[in-house]
Amino acid sequence: MDVFFFGMGYSSRATARALHELRDPTIPVAGTTRSAEGAEAFVDTNYRIHVFDGEAPGPTLAEDLRRATHVIVSIPPDERGDAALLHHRADLDAAPGLQWIGYFSTVGVYGDFGGAWIDEEAPTRPMNLRSQQRVAAEQAWRDYAAARGIPLFIERLAGIYGPGRSAFDKLREGTARRVVKPGQVFNRIHVADIGRITALAAFARLAGTYNVADAEPAPPQDLVTYAASVMGVPPPREMPFDQAELTPMARSFYADNKRVSSRRVLEALGTQLLYPTYREGLDAIWKAHA
Repeated sequence: MDVFFFGMGYSSRATARALHELRDPTIPVAGTTRSAEGAEAFVDTNYRIHVFDGEAPGPTLAEDLRRATHVIVSIPPDERGDAALLHHRADLDAAPGLQWIGYFSTVGVYGDFGGAWIDEEAPTRPMNLRSQQRVAAEQAWRDYAAARGIPLFIERLAGIYGPGRSAFDKLREGTARRVVKPGQVFNRIHVADIGRITALAAFARLAGTYNVADAEPAPPQDLVTYAASVMGVPPPREMPFDQAELTPMARSFYADNKRVSSRRVLEALGTQLLYPTYREGLDAIWKAHA
């Protein structure tokens, strides 16, 4: 097994850790980061890191990519499409041992369902440009994988949180807000669950499109309230959604209201989530921090 990550970000790093912890700490890992400064963060690891900013082919990554048996893509697409396919399709074509591709997508591709439960059978009807580009990128990878006869595992991820990216951090920074939009709920997923599920799917060469989300979609203000209670600090005051000053991107998240089931991927892999709700996830983050 030889793994290459397009985009060695938060979820990719969690996946690399899971690959090593669950199977073999000597599995070779290579990946990309957008800048030389970003690559410096990996100097104390055994990962082989290449600079690839998505604007032009990465000048040093071809050899590692062509050697890969498993490729995981976490770079978001843009108006031009998927950067990995745009700039490195020929290197993928020249990877004779390629056995499996994983692609990190988003539950945002579904759009709004008025708070109803949905699964992978729900139609995609994205409500913003970012999610529309994800739908197009998913199909581009399906087409590529089908042409190569390689299993493709598409993960539609809920809102990602974990150490360093949680309600605790926002409370410490003074940026936490309790914006209340009646009836609004979101799914989330702990980064460790992303890593573990992706690693298990890679080992099994699982193919298909799957949701990866927690089991208790909840109003966003509930997480802040719970985190504040764990920290022993007062939560910020509630703020009605129509009075909140939000960036266009933040406001776009509130346009989607749905409850997403990830039962299918858990059954396919014969596993359970480490952190099925935000409470277990936040408790684990707090315990580790303490």
